[in-house]
Amino acid sequence: QVQLMESGGGLVQAGGSLSLSCAASGSIFSISTMNWYRQAPEKQRELVATIASGGGTVYADSVKGRFTISRDNAKITVYLQMNILKPEDTADYYCHMLLRRWVWDAKGYDYWGRGTQVTVSS
Repeated sequence: QVQLMESGGGLVQAGGSLSLSCAASGSIFSISTMNWYRQAPEKQRELVATIASGGGTVYADSVKGRFTISRDNAKITVYLQMNILKPEDTADYYCHMLLRRWVWDAKGYDYWGRGTQVTVSS
């Protein structure tokens, strides 16, 4: 069984910083993309940042220049450094990985963490 565990959420004042991490455990053959999503109350889940296996990154326009996604393949961990936080960044943050558990898997499968709450006060 594969599990993703996020950590690092919390309460911070506007303008502050938080760092999230998400570690995967279990039998894993390979991971392609690692992603961070977020979902604010009464809003749809949105993609915040993506990092590909080769290190290429994509960010939502709303976080460009403020958030940085990175990954450590040896530790099977993805990070999200969040700077200059705004009240509108308040949400539950979820990590997602597209991974193959076994060498014979023809494609990757979606795995999600349970989420960590980020609250930014004004």
